[in-house]
Amino acid sequence: MNETIQQLLSRNSAPKLTEPGPDRATLDYMFQAALRAPDHAWLQPWRFITIEGNAREQLGEVFLESLLQDDPGADDAARSKAMAAPLRAPLLVVVVCRYTEHPKVPHQEQIISAGCAAQAMMLAAEAQGYAAIWRTGSYAEDPLVAHELGLADNESIVGFLYFGSREGRAKPLPERKVDDFVQAWAP
Repeated sequence: MNETIQQLLSRNSAPKLTEPGPDRATLDYMFQAALRAPDHAWLQPWRFITIEGNAREQLGEVFLESLLQDDPGADDAARSKAMAAPLRAPLLVVVVCRYTEHPKVPHQEQIISAGCAAQAMMLAAEAQGYAAIWRTGSYAEDPLVAHELGLADNESIVGFLYFGSREGRAKPLPERKVDDFVQAWAP
C-alpha cells in the first residue's frame, strides 16, 4: 500500500490539540492543497480566514455574544465553554463558501467544493506531522458570527478547522466494511 493511500485510510480527527501549530511554510502547503479541490467552472467557491494568537480570544468573545443572544440566561459553564472554544488549538481556519450564481453549478456543489478544500487542508496538515479536527455547530450558522468574521451575503461558514499537534494518542478507528456502504445500481 502506498503512503498516500495509507494516509487516507488512517486519517483521524484529533479532539485535543496543542502547540506547536503549523508554521507558515506548512500552512502554505495546506492552502495549496485546498486550492486543488474540485472546482466546476473554475468558480473558486472558497476562501479561508486564519485565526491565531490573541485573535482566538477575540473570537471567543464573539462566540460568547452569540451564545448570549440565543440564551441570555446561559450559566457560567456555558459561557466559559463558548469563550474557550477557539483556544482548543493554536490555529483555526474558517472555511467559507463563497456562492456564485451559475447555470451549471448549483449552490450545493459549491458548498461541497469548499468541503473538499477543507478535507484537503486536513490531509495536508497530517501529511506534514500536524493534526486537525473539523467543527461546525451553532456558531457556523449564526449570522452574528458571520458578520463579525466579515462574511458577505453570498457567503457561509462550512466549518472551523482546528490545527495543532496531537495531544495524546490517536483515538481508535472503527472497523468499517465497504460493502455496508456501497451497492451497484441494477436497473
